[in-house]
Amino acid sequence: MATTTASAPTAATAAVPRRRSAIGRYSLSWAIGVVVAAFVLVPLTYAFLGGFKTNGELVGSANPIPTTWIFSNYLELLGAPFFWRELLNSVIVAAVTVALVVGFSSLAAFAFARMVFPGRELFYTLFTVGLLFPLAVAILPLFILLRSLGLTGNPLGVALPQAAFAIPLTIIILRPFFRSIPVELEDAARVDGCGTFGFFWRILLPLSRPALATVSVLALVTSWNSFLLPLIVFQGADQWTLPLGVMNFSGDHTSDWARILAFTSLSLIPAVLFYVIAERHIVSGVSGAVKG
Repeated sequence: MATTTASAPTAATAAVPRRRSAIGRYSLSWAIGVVVAAFVLVPLTYAFLGGFKTNGELVGSANPIPTTWIFSNYLELLGAPFFWRELLNSVIVAAVTVALVVGFSSLAAFAFARMVFPGRELFYTLFTVGLLFPLAVAILPLFILLRSLGLTGNPLGVALPQAAFAIPLTIIILRPFFRSIPVELEDAARVDGCGTFGFFWRILLPLSRPALATVSVLALVTSWNSFLLPLIVFQGADQWTLPLGVMNFSGDHTSDWARILAFTSLSLIPAVLFYVIAERHIVSGVSGAVKG
């Protein structure tokens, strides 16, 4: 009994440093998260509030809060046909890109994760090597190829290359998640008469919604912010996406910084809204990929 009584304080004493160390790591992670969030949110907040200012106040005052709220900067843009045309073009390109990325990547990741065939790891390695080639490096031969295929001035001329460059990362995220689905579940599905594609469509994809939401957000944000590829593919102002529209608007209104900030803020809202809608799936999707 004496030995037991003596060992209890020792265990409790040893647990105190571990608890303090865990609290310290949590506090450090929280502090780093706050700093990173500040670097992201402060410029966005300043740009959004700057759209409500006059140009004189924007240049002459460091106060981020407008003294007089000028709603016309936003209202005039919302009433301009070119803004909605560029918004629609961005939505079309992003939607096609996301559909291609999720569709082809999920099929490829399923094959790499659940099927056994000669050269599987070699082909998977080739996809991962695709991460080493940024779009800017291939922009000249890519433009020549798109021109020879007649895809210049076509939304597919932007969506197809964007999807091709996004597929490697998407496969890398989806493959571990697909592999984490228990084999017993697949065996039970086959006993019930479900084939390979039936298991993929009816069981695997519904269970993988967090991972699919994660890769969808990544593909959409990348497409939404794309500038170089639309710049060389689209041939007229009626085909421009929002990044090109912001560039043109900034060139035409070089002294109207308040309206430029308003236009920039409006162009970010759809992508942010999509992220907010899918955000609750993103953490679990990334966690599933890491665990797999």
